[in-house]
Amino acid sequence: MVELMKSKRGFASMDPEKRREIASMGGKSVPAEKRSFSQSSSLAARAGRKGGQSVGPTNRSFSKDPSLAAKAGAKGGRASHQARNFKLAD
Repeated sequence: MVELMKSKRGFASMDPEKRREIASMGGKSVPAEKRSFSQSSSLAARAGRKGGQSVGPTNRSFSKDPSLAAKAGAKGGRASHQARNFKLAD
């Protein structure tokens, strides 16, 4: 049996540090004062609401499974606290 291996191209062929360097450029390309969601939480909320409304009620996974929503919220809270603790430790 012959095993076929995919060759790594693009980001996959780069070392992790180089990928991180390139990825960080995207966040730095727009100055903070031009980032609309960072300036207006109500604008971000409206955009999120609009995105949620574009999906029919029967296709919304959280409406089908409320426990999934609870798990996602808990996971987000843990991640938020871990990030905060990580920053304090530096």
